[in-house]
Amino acid sequence: QAFSLFVKAKEVPAAGLCSAGGEGVRWRCCRQAFEELPGIHKHVALQHAGDIGRQAGLTTDAGQQAGLPAKQAAAEASPSSGPVPVGDADGLNGHSCSTPEITCTLPDTRRVSYDDLTSKVGEVLLYYCYCEVKDPEKLCAWQKALCQHLHLTGKVRVASEGINGTVGGSKVATSLYIEVMLSQPLFKDILCQEDFKSSAGGAHCFPDLRVGVFKEIVPMGIDPKIVSYKETGIHLSPQEFHREVEQYLSQTSQGQSDTVLLDCRNFYESKIGHFQGCLAPDIRKFSYFPSYVDENLELFKDKRVLMYCTGGIRCERGSAYLRSKAVCREVYQLKGGIHKYLEEFPDGFYRGKLFVFDDRYAICSNEDIISACRYCGTLWDQYKLCSSQHCRQLVLTCPSCHNKGLTACCPVCQEKELKVTSRPSGQTLKEECECTRRRPRVPIERVSQRMLDAGK
Repeated sequence: QAFSLFVKAKEVPAAGLCSAGGEGVRWRCCRQAFEELPGIHKHVALQHAGDIGRQAGLTTDAGQQAGLPAKQAAAEASPSSGPVPVGDADGLNGHSCSTPEITCTLPDTRRVSYDDLTSKVGEVLLYYCYCEVKDPEKLCAWQKALCQHLHLTGKVRVASEGINGTVGGSKVATSLYIEVMLSQPLFKDILCQEDFKSSAGGAHCFPDLRVGVFKEIVPMGIDPKIVSYKETGIHLSPQEFHREVEQYLSQTSQGQSDTVLLDCRNFYESKIGHFQGCLAPDIRKFSYFPSYVDENLELFKDKRVLMYCTGGIRCERGSAYLRSKAVCREVYQLKGGIHKYLEEFPDGFYRGKLFVFDDRYAICSNEDIISACRYCGTLWDQYKLCSSQHCRQLVLTCPSCHNKGLTACCPVCQEKELKVTSRPSGQTLKEECECTRRRPRVPIERVSQRMLDAGK
């Protein structure tokens, strides 16, 4: 099965044969063109046995346990009667699948031109689906084959608790991806069209494709069996959340609010964009969020909590953790996250840019700039990576300061960069800079007056 998926992903769409290298070409792999089935089979068996074994954990391991070399084991797993058609009951959908709730079909792209499938003008999809996955490795192998087949790049996390992905590609490719995802029986009655958040972009927004199996589909650092997505807060539509924030800001301005508007993201995300009057924890990673809640339980005692994040996934686990502490009166969360809110309220209560985890770093819905250059204080909200190799944190440095060579996240990093570049190759310095040293890992809030001031 893994072998078939790998070969299928290397097919050249019929409409794009000429642009792909000639009418006889049916597969492309490792910058080579193959016209005959035995040719691509031999190439994959000899060159990609390890990839196939890692993808599905089958064929190679079984063959080696039987005393066969890895290449021979992969070769013997090769189908002898041609590629498996999409939907073939005896192939990808048949008895070889150990869990019938996961179908491993790939979309038929033979009527799609190669240029349309690989166009640089496209979009980036963001989605997640919490559900019980009995065989994460199989789902992972299928996802990798699917994304390769559609020329998508990005990141997909698979776990026993579900799937979380952000992928980029042409409009044709992303549309096919959504169609296949919605037809996957594993996600039936859970995932729907509205769960896919889209923004302008494409495959170029990511350096590569990364698909893997993890313990959590969003890294909070708490075992999903201990704090489950099934114990989440109450979901509010963008319209409902908008009304709640409006009411919250009105009450807060009068010093009467019993609500906490909580940003579940990291400090560098909230720095360039956030809801008015929010509490934005000064934490670097979402895995610090549970400790932040533990250290600030008084803050949430007897409060109504309105939570939000980029696309909704962090709120699912974050709200479950907060509810497990049994201190809040009510816990609500923005369904679809800021992404969906901005689709309906581009000039609402969220101001600034929306941080995204790809090479764009941020997308905008309004003209507000709420952050400033690290060095001169000029309004600026376009991130770049810190130029110091030992650090690589994000830095806001305006064009003027950047041209002056101020390209690190802080003066300490700037100085260390000079030391690193003058050292022998291979010697680096431990990550330590002004940014991380001065910031408590988990801040303890003294928040009452601060929240009132923010609301005003």
